[in-house]
Amino acid sequence: MELSTASKKVVVFDYGFGNVRSAERALARTGAEVEITRDFDRAMNADGLLVPGVGAFAACMKGLKEARGDWIIDRRLSGGRPVMGICVGMQILFARGIEHGVETEGLDEWPGAVEPLQAEIVPHMGWNTVDAPAGTELFAGLDADARFYFVHSYAVHDWTLETHNPTLTSPKVTWSTHGKPFVAAVENGALWATQFHPEKSGDAGAQLLNNWIGTL
Repeated sequence: MELSTASKKVVVFDYGFGNVRSAERALARTGAEVEITRDFDRAMNADGLLVPGVGAFAACMKGLKEARGDWIIDRRLSGGRPVMGICVGMQILFARGIEHGVETEGLDEWPGAVEPLQAEIVPHMGWNTVDAPAGTELFAGLDADARFYFVHSYAVHDWTLETHNPTLTSPKVTWSTHGKPFVAAVENGALWATQFHPEKSGDAGAQLLNNWIGTL
């Protein structure tokens, strides 16, 4: 599954907390030119920046800041340059994370808290469907029963950001359910993110990454 458009340059940001190789391979399938790096200039100048994340919220935030990733993400978004977060790379985009009773500040691109899943079985590990909103670009071309691969113990259960300015496009929020509904993906201007792993989600994940690359 390759794009017919000119190759886009994508950086998988390597700050020590993500499955960078699997993300690289999945993005390469789209026809994109992919590089794994934490180099400031390359991350700033790429057509798209992918921020993966695996592990604890606090550790990921510490690693991201040490690599100046927080500054890179903020500057890219200020200029309308696309950024996509995956798993904990999505969670750190929210205002805060709460793990084992400890609260850690996130990037605060979106309000809300990442909290423990409210389900009998944790972690949520395996395939699940999602409920995508009308007009979604991220899930374009995918069937309503498409399944994606999740591995997580924490999530955002309450979406609080509302856009009342009619000239601005409201964020498109996709939900999934494990015990209680949680945010599975967000499309918000140049900033997109998924709680699941598209790079591990077979053809559905490949289509989703294709959709992102197609917007760069």
